This record gives sequence, structure tokens and C-alpha cells, in this order.
Amino acid sequence: MESKKAYLFVTCLVDNFFPQVAESVVCVLRRLGIEVEFVEGQTCCGQPAFNSGFWQDARTVAKRFLSVFDREKNGFIVCPSGSCTSMVRIFYRELFKERDKEYGSVVNVSKRVYEFSEYIVNVLKETDVGAFYRGRVAYHGSCHLIRELGIREEPIRLIRSVRGIDFVEMKNYDVCCGFGGTFSVKFPELSAAIVEDKIQSIVESGADTLVSTDMGCLMHIGGIISRRNLPIRVMHIAELLASR
Repeated sequence: MESKKAYLFVTCLVDNFFPQVAESVVCVLRRLGIEVEFVEGQTCCGQPAFNSGFWQDARTVAKRFLSVFDREKNGFIVCPSGSCTSMVRIFYRELFKERDKEYGSVVNVSKRVYEFSEYIVNVLKETDVGAFYRGRVAYHGSCHLIRELGIREEPIRLIRSVRGIDFVEMKNYDVCCGFGGTFSVKFPELSAAIVEDKIQSIVESGADTLVSTDMGCLMHIGGIISRRNLPIRVMHIAELLASR
């Protein structure tokens, strides 16, 4: 696959609430010499319906996703989310079987989709993207990124390469924040209890900035930080890497 062009896969949360994250992804990739194309017509990957057990609805949405991204048979698909990337790469094979006419598209698209930090480090072979940020930064590793995709060190390597930062290792950085998408809606008490432990770890680290790869986690954690007026900024890794 040609590494000088990438197709941007924008998640629902980013599209509706955090468009600056998508803009930052484009900024960083262009800085690295990558031609970025936004594929018109893309919608949800189907993860919310899939996780809630509505697999037929998820299939309907996934078919739309596949039809949009399978138009181009080559080129990497880059996504600023571990959970949405794992949905396409891993769980589409649960929704569609070899007998389904969409299976060829599943194979083609799933092998091309990469999470943002994974793409930069493992495909482009870059860690220093020319970023500068003044602050004490801690990192939260999202569940799907680590447990489904096996991406653990790539975001940390990128963060450590940012000039001007003081990177601090947060206790239990790889433990769930309690969001879990629809989990936080179905089990709010459990979700709130889990995020309390994460907030404590962040505060104890002394960080003034929390970085992660998934806006679901950051939205969840950031909500508590905001309500308590804690002096901590939450930031997607793409925003951090776009800083100059």
C-alpha cells in the first residue's frame, strides 16, 4: 500500500463534538508529507449498536461504512480512536462471515485501517513529528487500543518525543477509566466508581495535562475534571502532536 496517502476515518464523537481532533490529525499527517483525503459519505462504524447487542442494526451501518471505504482498494485508513479502529479491524469479522457478499470488503478495509499513533510509528516509522508543548503530561491508555489492538508503546514514544514537555508516568495508566461507551449509560454507578480511581491517579501524578488516543475516555474523564474545577487539561494525542 502507498504510504504517502491516507484516508481519514472520523469517529462520531470527533465529528459531532471534537472536530479539532480531526483537524489536528490532518495537520500532523500533512507535516509528515502525507496526502490526506476525507472520504465523503462516511458515517458511524456501527460500534454502539454492536456493543449494545443490536447486531442487525450494526450490520446495516457497517455495510454503509464498507461501501464508502471500499471504493478505494488501496491506501491506509487512519482513525483517531482505538475503539473504532478495533471495531472495523476485529469485530467486523463477527458481523460478516465468509458466505456474506460483504466479506471481501471486510477483508480489504480491515487490513487497511490503522489507529493514528500506530500509523505514525509503525507505518511511517516516525516518532518525532516536530511538536512542542510546555506542560507536565500524563498518558491514559484506552482499553480497546491496548487489549484489542495491542498498541501500548506507540503513543508513549510519540509523547516522549514532544519538545518542552515533562512526561510523567501515571500509576495504572492502562486501567479502564469506566467509560466503555454504552457501559457508562447502562451502569452509571460502576462507571462513576471506576473513573474515581483514574482521577486519583491523575492527581497523584502531578500532571497538568492528560493525553489519550480516544475521545470517549477523555470526554468521560474530562467531565469529572471540569465539574471539580481541577487544573488539568485533557487533550487527544493528535492535538498534542499538532502543537508547535
